[in-house]
Amino acid sequence: MSAPAASQAPPAPRKPRGLTEREAERRLVEHGRNEIAAQSPTPLYARVLAQLRDPLVMVLIGAVLLTIAIGDHADSIVIGLVILFNTAVGVTQEIRADNAVAALSAMSAPGARVLREGVPREVPATDVVPGDVLLLGEGDIVAADAELTEASALLVDESMLTGESVAVDKDPGTALSAGTVVVRGRGVATVAATGAASALGRIAALLEGGREPTPLQHRLASLGRILAVATLGLCLVVFVLGLMQDLPVGIMAVTAISLAVAAVPESLPAVVTLALALGARRMATRHALVRRLPAVETLGSVSVLATDKTGTLTEGRMVVQHVWMPRATADLSGVGYEPEGDVLIAGRRPTQAEWDPLRELLTTAALCNDASIRPPTGPAAPDDRWTPMGDPTEAALLTAAAKAGCADQATLHASHPRADEAPFDSLRKRMTTLHTTPEDRVLVCLKGAPEAILDPAVLADPTDLLHTAEQQAALLAARGFRVLAIASGTRDEVPHHPSDAESGLRLLGLVAISDPPKTEAAATIAACRAAGITPILITGDHPATARAVATEVGLLPADSSHEEVVTGADLAAGRIADLTTVRVFARTTPQQKLDIVEAWRSRGAVTAMTGDGVNDGPALRQADIGVAMGARGTEVARQAADLVLTNDELSTVVSAVEEGRRVYDNIRRFLVYGLAGGAAEILVMLTGPLIGLLPLRAGQILWINLLTHGLTGVAMGAEPVSPGAMNRPPRPPGQHILGAGAWQRLLLLATVVTASCLAAALTARAWDLPWQSVLFLALLAGQLGVVLGLRSRLLTKENLFLPLAVLASALLAAAALYLPALRSILETEPLDATGIGLAAATALIGFIAARVVRTAFHAQPPTTAISHT
Repeated sequence: MSAPAASQAPPAPRKPRGLTEREAERRLVEHGRNEIAAQSPTPLYARVLAQLRDPLVMVLIGAVLLTIAIGDHADSIVIGLVILFNTAVGVTQEIRADNAVAALSAMSAPGARVLREGVPREVPATDVVPGDVLLLGEGDIVAADAELTEASALLVDESMLTGESVAVDKDPGTALSAGTVVVRGRGVATVAATGAASALGRIAALLEGGREPTPLQHRLASLGRILAVATLGLCLVVFVLGLMQDLPVGIMAVTAISLAVAAVPESLPAVVTLALALGARRMATRHALVRRLPAVETLGSVSVLATDKTGTLTEGRMVVQHVWMPRATADLSGVGYEPEGDVLIAGRRPTQAEWDPLRELLTTAALCNDASIRPPTGPAAPDDRWTPMGDPTEAALLTAAAKAGCADQATLHASHPRADEAPFDSLRKRMTTLHTTPEDRVLVCLKGAPEAILDPAVLADPTDLLHTAEQQAALLAARGFRVLAIASGTRDEVPHHPSDAESGLRLLGLVAISDPPKTEAAATIAACRAAGITPILITGDHPATARAVATEVGLLPADSSHEEVVTGADLAAGRIADLTTVRVFARTTPQQKLDIVEAWRSRGAVTAMTGDGVNDGPALRQADIGVAMGARGTEVARQAADLVLTNDELSTVVSAVEEGRRVYDNIRRFLVYGLAGGAAEILVMLTGPLIGLLPLRAGQILWINLLTHGLTGVAMGAEPVSPGAMNRPPRPPGQHILGAGAWQRLLLLATVVTASCLAAALTARAWDLPWQSVLFLALLAGQLGVVLGLRSRLLTKENLFLPLAVLASALLAAAALYLPALRSILETEPLDATGIGLAAATALIGFIAARVVRTAFHAQPPTTAISHT
């Protein structure tokens, strides 16, 4: 079949042009954005009341009432200031976290393909308006309620609305509901209702609910309850010891309550939420969009990365380089999707007799095609280039057809209008389209994987030709090419179903498409291994192609002939006893992807899985971290994923893992620091009376808590990543938040700070200095020394907020000694240089102890739950 001439084409049917941009803007103002009414923001007073309902804060409020009742107005003022400060910090952190999450939600909002002024374009789903023409394909989520005007083998999953698990066939004239998913075929629909007026909006209006706490917050809340019980028990001991020292009951009750509040980092859940949200924002700047906050925590534990090939390990810019035909082989030059390049046979321009079969093959490939190529927008965008719209493989076929001088897409569709189609799916591995010819016959166009087409049940060609074609396909695949077989035939009439025409066809040839590995792919695989992450490749391509790419990027050794590349057929036959021993899978089905992920998870691995197609959706949900491609992925994949890569680069996953480890390390660091300080305060109050030192005042304890857990605690959440974070194995998923030596570290630090503070107080008493003020300042300074000593990058400029917070806390500590108003409230006395020197020595000791225990801790990296190869 040669390229049909434009003069033979009958008048093309009128195609919808969609709205103009001006009309779309007018309707957007009239009908509002296509979004479900957001839940009303939490009022400020409700946030404040939620903070005041915290059990420990309610204890503090009781302490205020008690101090007022006994006439201790100084302590009541200090406790009131602490309540005010904690409430302000908690509310501020909640608002910042909510804003961060809202910004992420806006960034991850789905998109839609619409026809505007006759041109297909991508717009945010929120900008779709009534009257818009939606262009729907496999993997798209229907953006609004619409009426279907065109449909080709369209199958829609409506389970999210109806609960029915079986997808529904859709014909022109039927209605589509917002939020449903196209699982097969394509269609064109006119939007009827958007936003709250859509079916999805009406259902959502019936729903209410808040955000679920993350798993990390659940664990921290459980830890907090344990700490609260233990702390209250110890504070009761302090209370009894004070009574044994003949101290007033009221004063000791307030002191014990204040100590309990100071010892437990009650603002920890808010700090964690903020740390997760800010971590997600930092990931977004590194092209990794987190769709669910728990993913930030889980990323730090990823131990297996299952990746696909096309566009992830490879460039994803398909180029047809070779065309094999039964009587000749053609070579095509050119890069990208620009329709420019030479076509050579045996190193020369083809003769007319050689052009005809080549153009027939490429015209068939262009007809059996749902993609298009968008030309550059013009000289105003010098970096712009030809861009594929749709599947990159199909776009490469269109480019090759243009290089060979075939008729353009519009002319082909006009002269050979599509009558029916059987879309490509991952099980059939082929696509068939039926076209009406100018001679009123039916042209059958078929393309797909060689093993799905080079079959006597499909082709009427001689057996020796099919055998030769199979050999050529294997040779091309071994060189790393993606190979497609092209066939065609004619019928007198349109069959009942397109698949009925998939027999008695003629093989036109094979197309070899190159997709070279990305230059940074090998470094990314090496970085995964250095971080203790096992990379595996799961692809639908030919085993030889998968092996070639895997070897080139270093996923398999250079001499990989002994390494087994397992196919979907092997898995189906049950020939692989342990899926976790395999590193490369080819020709897999969606269900087999699920089986591979589940096999790793059953071994205790934390899996991250990349994907871009609608068939990847189940595996993305099954994996601990589903990673979707933002640029080339389907909407189903993006919405099923936990992480969306806005640049489609696998190296971004490694960056996201690094960010996840940073967030988790900072939370653990805050816990070690905060609990060590609280434990030190309890130990000082417990052991002080035993050596003749009266305990600190309640106001003094709360002032220390305010300065150590306030500014400095929040600043720790912004610490940069540890230098060796990506050179150690991932933490086991079941590891306790204070596991891997954290308990030992905080107890050791608490003991050192306690001993140094009491030593400073005893020395001050021996030298006739105001020892209680020395103890107050030393206990605060010791904790500030610890917070600096726990830094992984001691002199970094990345987080200047932390040293500034330490400086501010130190100045406020000095204000408690030298400002008359604060001195009167906190009952402190000014210190001379000797007293300040004793406190400074305590800070130095705390700093050195933190450096020592940190070094000792990192000398023994945690072990992982599984081994990695």
